Amino acid sequence: MAIDPMEMVETESDGRRHRLNSWVAIMVAILATFMGICKVKSDNIIQQMQQDQAKSIDSWAWYQAKKTRLQFAEATADAFEIQLVNAPANVRPTIEKKIKKYKEQAEKQKRETEEIQTKAKGYDEDYDKWNVHDDQFDFSDALLAIAISLFAVTSLTQKRWLFGLALVPTFFGVLYGFAGLLGWAIHSNIASKLLGT
Repeated sequence: MAIDPMEMVETESDGRRHRLNSWVAIMVAILATFMGICKVKSDNIIQQMQQDQAKSIDSWAWYQAKKTRLQFAEATADAFEIQLVNAPANVRPTIEKKIKKYKEQAEKQKRETEEIQTKAKGYDEDYDKWNVHDDQFDFSDALLAIAISLFAVTSLTQKRWLFGLALVPTFFGVLYGFAGLLGWAIHSNIASKLLGT
């Protein structure tokens, strides 16, 4: 069996193919690493969102309980005021003390209800703030998955224009990933609606 020396010579076409495949491999490795970093941050954000949601639910439940106590104290004070109208003189001081006590309770419940409502709204706002960043990571993940798929097809077909096309979702995927990592205010309502529920 004769050895063909031309098999050992790398043609210009082979060199271009190796360079293109090298670039594809580098891009895929970089994007996979970036996606991993974004995934860790995204998971931490999801944990924070879950904590905010749990605290919000607890706060709104406590708000409802306080609101019920407020209404009870107000109704009881009103009932004693009605009794005071026809009460004999010797009972009036006792009823007046009860009215004062329930009005003070009502004021206390009202203050606490407002504080709890403010707290609950704060948790809701935090949840919404974190959700923007979670959406950024979701959008980044989707775009980078598309980019990696395009890079894979580029490697298979050796079409350079596909490499260029893959750079478009790469750019936007990396942009949204950095937006999530660095807290930038970049958000796409269209993408959120498209990818959301």
